[in-house]
Amino acid sequence: MSKLARIRAAFALLAVLVCALAFTACGDDDESDGGDSGGDGGGQVIQSNSENSDVTLTIGSKNFTEQIILGEIYAQALAAAGYEVEKDLNLGSEVIALEAVNNGEISGYPEYVSTALTSFFDVAPEEVPADPEEGADQANAEFAQDGLTSFAPTPFASANAVGLLKSTAEELGVETISDLEGKSQDLALYGSPECRQRVDCLVGLEQNYGLEFKSFAPVDIELRYQVLDQGQADLSILFTTDAQLGTENSEYTILEDDQQVFPAGNVIFVTDEKTVEEAGPDYQETIELVQSELTEEVMQELSARVDLDQEEPAAVAAAYLQDAGYIE
Repeated sequence: MSKLARIRAAFALLAVLVCALAFTACGDDDESDGGDSGGDGGGQVIQSNSENSDVTLTIGSKNFTEQIILGEIYAQALAAAGYEVEKDLNLGSEVIALEAVNNGEISGYPEYVSTALTSFFDVAPEEVPADPEEGADQANAEFAQDGLTSFAPTPFASANAVGLLKSTAEELGVETISDLEGKSQDLALYGSPECRQRVDCLVGLEQNYGLEFKSFAPVDIELRYQVLDQGQADLSILFTTDAQLGTENSEYTILEDDQQVFPAGNVIFVTDEKTVEEAGPDYQETIELVQSELTEEVMQELSARVDLDQEEPAAVAAAYLQDAGYIE
């Protein structure tokens, strides 16, 4: 049973127990207004607040499936809380996304703690805190110097990974990135265009692992598996939360980052302090509420619905919010 299915079943069981213990309250609209939106965990229906209707929020995201799903989840949840919401969910790299926040083009977007620290604040990958709360606090302190802020991290963490076909891994006899030493010069690596400049990508592989590749070619993120399937790439930069890695009969594997060059990244929502003040407490509370059930397993399932089942990200996000009990 999937994580979302278990969430749905748990809520159904809870409703039965509540009715059994207090049957006179079930179905009696005069004695219950549906409860408030406080508390922790899933199942809290987001309440629309009329005071939020004068605030327009533009939610952004970077240009790959996981980010777009997250952007949809946040945007739809904030709309349910009564905000006027617009979306810009295919911004490109983190540099473009952060610039959009600074320029006021968007209100905020989901970013990875590790990416923020390494790309924006020059923190070495090996110095990114392993504890997500500590990492998030460090990133928030850095953002604050520029008038920005970030919210609490998600439960799930995502990281770049060096991926390849299982058959290729067996042929090469590799299980870790270090195993590529002496082999990488004969291998073609594909990654996103910004991989060339990122320490948790090509730069880290070259500088920290001392690897040289036969070639590196930029590729659109959505083609990261296709280049492996078609034999264009021997290696491709994947994400640890990719749906393709979690399927029972997956043809792909990732190499262990044995030198921990690619730090894990929990997501933080990056915004600016002025927007937080204007939007009021429902802004942060809503975002942190709806991400509280986003484990790695859930993110793999949501990504699978988009990448493998060809569902629309907006529909997948809506289903998550409904199944988790946040919207009706």
